[in-house]
Amino acid sequence: MNESTRMEQARQRLAHAIRRHAPTSGTRQTAIPDLTLLHAVRTSEPLESVYKPSICIVAQGAKTAALADGTYTYDPMTYLVTSVELPIFGKIVEASPEVPYLSLKLCFDPDVILDIAGEIRRPELVSSEASRGITVSRMSPALLEAACRLVELLDAPEDVPVLAPLVIREMVYRLLQGEQGPLLRSFATVGSQSHLIAQSVRLINRQYQRPLRVEELAGAVNMSVSAFHKHFKRVTAMSPLQYQKTVRLQEAKRFMLTEALPAAEAAFRVGYESPSQFSREYARLYGRPPMQDIQELRDATVVGAGSVRGGE
Repeated sequence: MNESTRMEQARQRLAHAIRRHAPTSGTRQTAIPDLTLLHAVRTSEPLESVYKPSICIVAQGAKTAALADGTYTYDPMTYLVTSVELPIFGKIVEASPEVPYLSLKLCFDPDVILDIAGEIRRPELVSSEASRGITVSRMSPALLEAACRLVELLDAPEDVPVLAPLVIREMVYRLLQGEQGPLLRSFATVGSQSHLIAQSVRLINRQYQRPLRVEELAGAVNMSVSAFHKHFKRVTAMSPLQYQKTVRLQEAKRFMLTEALPAAEAAFRVGYESPSQFSREYARLYGRPPMQDIQELRDATVVGAGSVRGGE
């Protein structure tokens, strides 16, 4: 069997498995920890969320992930890897009732990455320079087939506790053997520049309401302020302050949509002291003042459809 035939058979198999376990539109959490499925019958407006370290694989359709410096498109021939928490605008660009968008997202455990990397006989050097925390790569038949087996395990829930960790290890192994191997290893290796920046990113996400003190963040990872800025921007495509601002605005939007908070209250909850500054920065990011944006989203009946931290 040639590679293109093998890929197409695996793609169809994965699409059928996802439709079995996500038969209608929406995001489905599964019995396999950190595995979610997505089914959509139409294209979407850009929906913001913080992508955790993960792999996203598409069985049908296509999607884009927009970060500050560019847009990454992935489809059944490619896969998206995020190696650090990133505030991303995701947009489904190919979907219809006849051919719905179908995909999976599997979050990573850095310990599993390091464990498997240590078993690979041809160890790769970890770059001393931090790398961008998001990338798209060409799909391989072996990786796609492993993804099929993972989703198909949902047909036998009693097998999940024993077999799912084994299939996930195989998927991580396939990733480490591919072109993303050095990237994944760099973010999982304690002491590397990428790993240190990932630690700082997690801290900002956990404490985004607090004033950002770059000197403290840099000192915590034993970097000068200038080196910290350089490596942080290389990984996230934005400065630490821009990163925190984006996370704050995303979270404020979620509060206004899901909890019906007034703009001023949402601003204070995410750490802004000035509602007017919040409104200016919100309009700069989203193109409309806060309450006008929220009202238009509600009018379009998309309330609650996407602005969820940590989603795909």
